[in-house]
Amino acid sequence: MNFAELWAELLPVGRDEHTGGYRRYSWTEPDAACRAWFARTAARLGLRTDCDGNGNLWAWWDTPGNGAESALVTGSHLDSVPDGGAFDGPLGIVSAFAAIAQLRNEGFRPARPIGVAAFTEEEGARFGVACLGSRLLAGLVDPAGARDLRDQDGISLDMAMRAAGRDPALIGQDEKLLAGIGEYVELHIEQGSVLDGLGAAVGVADGIWPHGRWRLDFTGRADHAGTTRLPDRRDPMLPFAATALAARQAATDLGALATFGKVIAEPGAANAISSSVHCWLDARAPDSKVLDLVIAAVSDVAAEAAGMHGVGFELRQESFTPAVSFDPALRDRIAVVLAAAGQRAPVLPTGAGHDAGVLAARIPTAMLFVRNPTGVSHSPAEHAEPADCKAGVTALTAVLADLAGQ
Repeated sequence: MNFAELWAELLPVGRDEHTGGYRRYSWTEPDAACRAWFARTAARLGLRTDCDGNGNLWAWWDTPGNGAESALVTGSHLDSVPDGGAFDGPLGIVSAFAAIAQLRNEGFRPARPIGVAAFTEEEGARFGVACLGSRLLAGLVDPAGARDLRDQDGISLDMAMRAAGRDPALIGQDEKLLAGIGEYVELHIEQGSVLDGLGAAVGVADGIWPHGRWRLDFTGRADHAGTTRLPDRRDPMLPFAATALAARQAATDLGALATFGKVIAEPGAANAISSSVHCWLDARAPDSKVLDLVIAAVSDVAAEAAGMHGVGFELRQESFTPAVSFDPALRDRIAVVLAAAGQRAPVLPTGAGHDAGVLAARIPTAMLFVRNPTGVSHSPAEHAEPADCKAGVTALTAVLADLAGQ
C-alpha cells in the first residue's frame, strides 16, 4: 500500500463531473463515502478505528505495552469547500496512511501510539464555522449553539448528524481524548507558492495569521425593478456593494486580506429589488490589531451606506482564530529531523487556518507543507506534483519515526 494507490482510491469521491471540483460536505453522501474509505484503509493497515462524539475520525496504531504513553497524532480533513481542489485536507490523511504503511514495511515498532485523525467540517462549507470538529473537541465552541447551526437548506447540524446515525447530544469538549494526545503534526498542501519560489518540495510552518469569518446582513424592501423609482428604493444590494469595495480598500491599506466569497440575495429574482442581502466576510491579517482595524473599517462603511439607502444592517462574528505560533521545540525538532534526512525544509508562515492551529491552544502542534507550484487553492486547479507528494510522505515518515521511536 503506497501513496499513489491510496490517492487513486479516494480521488473520485465527491468530485463533480462538470466542474472537476469537489463537494465533500459534512454529513452528506460523499462524506459518508470518505468515511468508509478511511475505515477500509485503516483496517487494511491493522489500525483500530473510532469516531468521537463530534464526528471526528480516528485510526490508532497500538502496540503491546504502549497504551499508557501519550499518542502522536497526524492527519487533516476530508471535507471540501464548494468545488474545492483534491489536495486541501485529503493530502494529509493519505500521506499519514502511506507513512504508516512505509513504517510497517520497514519493521518499525512505535514506542507510543500513533494516530491518524480526520476532523469534520474543517472548511465550514456546510454549517459556516471553520474547523468545527476540532473546535468542539477543544471546547472552543458552545455545543448547544453548534447543534443549531444550519446549512443553506435550513438543515441543522443536529438534524444532519441524526440522519447520518450519530448522536448530536455527544458533541463538545473531550478532555479524555485530548489528554491522551502528546503532539499533533499536520501535513497540508501549501496554500500559496512560497515553497515553489524557494525551490523546496517541503516546508515547516512557523505560525498562522489571526483570521475569522463575519456575517453581514442588509435588510431592505423587495420591489419591482421596472416600476420603482430610484429615490423610492430601499435596495440592500447597494450598501453591500459599497462594503465589498471598502473591504478591499481596507485590506490594501493595512496589509491584510479580506474576501466576500459567499453572497445570498433574497428573494433572488432577476427583475426584482432584493429584500435582503446576506454575505460572509473572510478576513486575515499579520496581527490582531490590524485585523480589528479592517473589521472596524468595513463595519463603519457598511453602517453608513445602509443608512444612506434606508437599509437595516447587522454584523456578527461567526468564528475567530487568534494568531498561532506553533510549538517552537516541536518545530525545531522537525526541522532537524528533515535536515538529517537530506530534506531542505524552509520555515514559513501562512494565512490559512487549519485544525492544527485550533489544537495549538491545547497541545503542542506543528505543520508540514507540500509545494503547490501555482499557489492556487480552494479551486479545481489546486495541484501538487507526484514527486512532491512522495517527498511529503518521506518527510512525514521521518517525523513519525523520530517522535514515536524508541
